[in-house]
Amino acid sequence: MGKSDDDKNDDAYEAELAALQLALVRYQQGAMKAGDKVLVIFEGRDAAGKDGAISRIIEHMSIRATRVAALPKPTELESSQWYFQRYVPHLPSAGQFVIFNRSWYNRAGVERVMGFSSKKDQEVFLRDVPHFEEMLVESGLKLVKIWLDISQKEQAERLRERREDPLKALKTSPLDDVAQEKWADYSAARDEMLTRTHQAASPWTCVVTDKKKVARINVMRHLIKTIAPDAIAETVAAPDDQVLFPFEIGAIAEGRLNK
Repeated sequence: MGKSDDDKNDDAYEAELAALQLALVRYQQGAMKAGDKVLVIFEGRDAAGKDGAISRIIEHMSIRATRVAALPKPTELESSQWYFQRYVPHLPSAGQFVIFNRSWYNRAGVERVMGFSSKKDQEVFLRDVPHFEEMLVESGLKLVKIWLDISQKEQAERLRERREDPLKALKTSPLDDVAQEKWADYSAARDEMLTRTHQAASPWTCVVTDKKKVARINVMRHLIKTIAPDAIAETVAAPDDQVLFPFEIGAIAEGRLNK
């Protein structure tokens, strides 16, 4: 009996995933010797697929040279510090590859929508973060910023699956309950954040994630194309521009980002 279309698609996904993971391993072998410093920032709506994409990226990378930072709610002491202070210790040193699963952009997203910080603090952040990131890039750090976008309907389905699947219990949070209720507020926060913090030194790349596997493949293609030397990057297909694209104002007006 021949394979179904779904089986063939799964086989193609697994084959390309393995090839992309190999390219990342080859990249990291050279990067560790060269002392490259890479920081990848993953932001996006709840249930947009950050954890899954990150897991596939780091699966075969060096444990000692690869870190994922997913910082919890700030302590009382951290709340009294300069906003960026608690993130600085997690920045990569020479030869390290670091992923922020959510980042300092919490201030422009969940903190704004949920009222966890003042409007003044949020405005200061949006004013300061482009300069902060420019300083990081000028210091030799490679910065990749990725926004994962998802439709309201698909988000609702994934959040429902989280609630019903005991194995996904650790993925649930009280914020899940308001993700749909405050959909428009999150859209407005996203639009202002992307518009005001997209710059030549640290641009945003947007990814449509309703199809998880397609999104993961395109994120990994983009990552390799962005950070790997030509000899490795040329072995990887270009991302699908219907799935992954550089942020621009038109993406909001044209509906390429879910409203």
